[in-house]
Amino acid sequence: MKSKILIFSLATVCLTACNDGFLNTVPKTTVAEEAAYSTPAKILAQVNNLYGQLQNATFYGGRYIIFNEQRGDEFGQNDGNAATGSAVWNQNVASTNEFINNVWGAAYSAINASNVLMERLNGTTVVSVADAKLYVAEAKFVRALSYLALVQTYAKPYNVDKNALGVPLRLKAITTEGNNDLARSSVADVYAQIIKDLNEAEVDLPASYTTPLLNTARAKKSTAIALKTRVYLQQNEFQKVVEEAAKLVSKTAPFQYTTGSLTHRLETNIAAIFGGSYTGSEAIFSIPFANTTTETPPSQSSLAFTYVSQPILFLATGGIVSDPALTNVADARTGLIGTNSAGQKVLRKFNITTAPFRDYVPVIRYAEVMLNYAEAAAQTNDLSMAAALLKAVRNRSNPNHIFAETELTSKTTLLNLIFNERRIELLGEGFRLHDLQRRGLTLPAKTGSIGTAPLVLPTASNYIWPIPSGEISANKLMVPNP
Repeated sequence: MKSKILIFSLATVCLTACNDGFLNTVPKTTVAEEAAYSTPAKILAQVNNLYGQLQNATFYGGRYIIFNEQRGDEFGQNDGNAATGSAVWNQNVASTNEFINNVWGAAYSAINASNVLMERLNGTTVVSVADAKLYVAEAKFVRALSYLALVQTYAKPYNVDKNALGVPLRLKAITTEGNNDLARSSVADVYAQIIKDLNEAEVDLPASYTTPLLNTARAKKSTAIALKTRVYLQQNEFQKVVEEAAKLVSKTAPFQYTTGSLTHRLETNIAAIFGGSYTGSEAIFSIPFANTTTETPPSQSSLAFTYVSQPILFLATGGIVSDPALTNVADARTGLIGTNSAGQKVLRKFNITTAPFRDYVPVIRYAEVMLNYAEAAAQTNDLSMAAALLKAVRNRSNPNHIFAETELTSKTTLLNLIFNERRIELLGEGFRLHDLQRRGLTLPAKTGSIGTAPLVLPTASNYIWPIPSGEISANKLMVPNP
């Protein structure tokens, strides 16, 4: 368990070429460290492996998104089986729980793979200086995204206590056993490192790639910028959210970002974004399952299986599914809601409902950036910009909807509308939990077929996940959460 959680077979895992055919890699194989970086093609395979780490079924390949929704209040749970995360939904997970350990292990595996790549590229002559800079920038993006998942999951929210214990900042490669001991950095320090990585990545990432799939699946400048808007929003750094979002969102409608052949904007038809292999203008970063031979997520880690095919999770009647926007057929998002044989409302965004379930997982969408911008604009008293962005998101799905003028000229009312629109627009994509936590709000009680999960106060120990037992066992400097 010790070696798996932190440095799981690093000689092979972190030096293994990934199977991601969509990035033009070589077949998966175990290779010696020197050989893994001996040619440009092999180095590119190690870069692709970083994205393979994110694709892990426990991580952004599905389960991490599902866990965040299970811990929020939009879904009830039908299945009491431990394998489906019933304890996660019940807000009752222990440090020994395999999910607690697996998410931690997957995130640190991605971080270490990034660290290994960056160290091996330092001074390399195998690839050009330009390519080395690009690959290091991609590694920094992967490391930043992974650290954000860790600090949001296992540490107190920044706005609750930024000086609380965060997670260990592992910034050096681990390629041998015996390097486990590292103390936890503060929440503030972890966020500072995330922003540092993203700022540096933005400089050396390309504006775009040559195909829509690569623009969706690999980090580019807009990817780093978009993630910064999310990170700064978590910190209530609203002016910085505005500054970053303004790089991607034009000052006036139609809101969009164009550089060369790449354009980001809202899709006219929201249904086009979901239900398969979407690589269009709204996808800033997604986890693809493009290689139909080798990339098949396990059923219970699949979003479509969890929300539709099983469904393990159904939409709770006390949640956002009862909002008029999702009961009014004039709003196209109602088409993403269905009813199962038990009469429960279910989310049909991810609707490849027969195995294999290869729906791409959206990690960053342009709609999120617009809503991040809208919230930050309202918080900085630019109500006209906030209102324009809110209306753009709503009117994409319901062109005839008109907000009352009094709703848009009151800061408090406008912010509440934006918070509500996030719940509607980003439903099932893993945002609700962190939106509650960043605002220091109670996790509401909820009801499912397996019973009732209690509310969780921000002061409660289960407001965040415990530090995994595997890490505590392997790391002598690790301090558990209270």
